[in-house]
Amino acid sequence: MNKRIEEAYAKRPRRWVFELVIALITVALLIWSGTAVETSGTTQNGAKIAWNILAGIFHPDTRLLFNLTTQGVPYLLLETICIAFLGTVVGAVISIPLAFLSASNLTPAPVAFIGRLAIMAIRTVPAFVYGLMFIRVTGPGAFAGLLTMSLCSVGMVSKMYIEAIEDLDTKVLESLDAAGCTSWQKIRYGILPQLMPNFASTAIYRFDINLRDATVLGLVGAGGIGAPLIFAMNSYRWNEAGAILAGLIVLVLIVEWISTKIRVMVARG
Repeated sequence: MNKRIEEAYAKRPRRWVFELVIALITVALLIWSGTAVETSGTTQNGAKIAWNILAGIFHPDTRLLFNLTTQGVPYLLLETICIAFLGTVVGAVISIPLAFLSASNLTPAPVAFIGRLAIMAIRTVPAFVYGLMFIRVTGPGAFAGLLTMSLCSVGMVSKMYIEAIEDLDTKVLESLDAAGCTSWQKIRYGILPQLMPNFASTAIYRFDINLRDATVLGLVGAGGIGAPLIFAMNSYRWNEAGAILAGLIVLVLIVEWISTKIRVMVARG
């Protein structure tokens, strides 16, 4: 047996040349990418600024951190959560019919191609750019952030929904059809039980992403906690910036823990 294994091992395809070429190309790309990184713009007091930011996180402005008015961290975090949540819900709802129209196993190929092309076009534009566009349309505020989060959610969630729809087990539908079930019964007992766990898990995951993106969108005035953060940093008010960052870190950790628990429950049924 050992001799046969050794003979099979000796007859294996020699791929060392191919692997060596791939390794050399990878190294060359790393070196070429490194030449594009400019460090000359780093300020001399950059390390001091980084230290001040860390000191602000560990010594936050408690008056801002526990201020319950519209200027305090709790309200700003709540606004950020609302933007992310509503954007996720709107995007997930819009993604359902769009995903069914773009699934190649349910719709004709030309219709599915057009739907996939539209989804791909939505995903090509970064959320930051969408935020700048909607601010010009609606003005600064949470509504611009909501529109941005909704559109960005459609691009990603639709793609994940399409994959779930195309992985449907058609044998279940055939069995229900043979049993004389109606179309609604086939949807209720054959399609929804297969799709709902994937749909719910995708929406929860997108909410995690939107929560972080909503913070970034605040930097351009699209609502949320990003705008006060950049104002505090530009004014070198590190204690205020630390209070905002501390609140944001705690929020992300809590949401991450809750969403993980929910996804596990959904996956187990």
